[in-house]
Amino acid sequence: MFDVKQANEKPAKMKRVYYRNIYRAKSQFTGLLYISPWLIGFFIFQFYPLISSFFYSFMDFNMFSKREFVGMQNYIYMLTKDELFWKSLKVTFTYVFLSVPLKLVSALLIAMLLNMKLKFVNFFRTVYYIPSIMGGSVAISILWKAMFMKDGYFNSLLSIFSIPPTNWLGNASLAIYTLSSLVVWQFGSSMVIFLAGLKQIPSELYEACKVDGASRISMFFNITLPLLSPIIFFNLIMQLINAFQEFTGALVITNGGPVNATYLYVLKVFDDGFRFFKMGYASALSWVLFVIILIFTSLIFKSSTGWVYYTDGGR
Repeated sequence: MFDVKQANEKPAKMKRVYYRNIYRAKSQFTGLLYISPWLIGFFIFQFYPLISSFFYSFMDFNMFSKREFVGMQNYIYMLTKDELFWKSLKVTFTYVFLSVPLKLVSALLIAMLLNMKLKFVNFFRTVYYIPSIMGGSVAISILWKAMFMKDGYFNSLLSIFSIPPTNWLGNASLAIYTLSSLVVWQFGSSMVIFLAGLKQIPSELYEACKVDGASRISMFFNITLPLLSPIIFFNLIMQLINAFQEFTGALVITNGGPVNATYLYVLKVFDDGFRFFKMGYASALSWVLFVIILIFTSLIFKSSTGWVYYTDGGR
């Protein structure tokens, strides 16, 4: 039997579905329109250079002559004949393994201090965060260079205590430590993230431990560190990636010297690409750095199952 009511409801239902799809399409278009500046910037300044650099790494390309395909020659030369490649890689590993742990430890210690109930605590939080706002700026690098020159402010301070001046930037064995101290000083971003993590730890856990007679050290290793391990994991990944790509400080403060003691890997990429115009070779160097960062990041992710703990019991 023909149902008139059902026949009338079907076009109305189809009409509602049609208008709902139009509304969703408009919403998606509006969203894409809002993020279009970022999308345009991403494809022009990140995605396209990434893909093009991969193809350039297999070419002899100096930006002034026709590109010539050379296969794996850039990589072979890099691994077998370029001594500066191995030197810059060694310096970069030293810089990373020196600066990243010190930065994370400093950030955690200061975050724990600023998590206490202190007077003017908001003021101190702002003061400690200010260096991170300045980031890897040229101005801060120039200031650091002025501080650690042989006749700089730091040696002037040491002279008050009758300590002879030290050539912090001209001594090959000390320059890398001086350069690392700059990034360690800029621990504000990691500190803020640690502070947010500390705020999320239930105070009842500490109170229960105090009732059981646990010491502060015991509470730190059995409560604070395990519950902060996801934050430590995140900060470790971010700071490791940033440290491998450090450039401004090494260029402005020491320019890779003395005797290449601070010749970081990205500084070599810059020199080969924009000073010697070996853009194909510089692209190959960049992709090797990408692989190195990928390997270290993967190792940290793989190891995280054994030391990163979550409040829901997962790992």
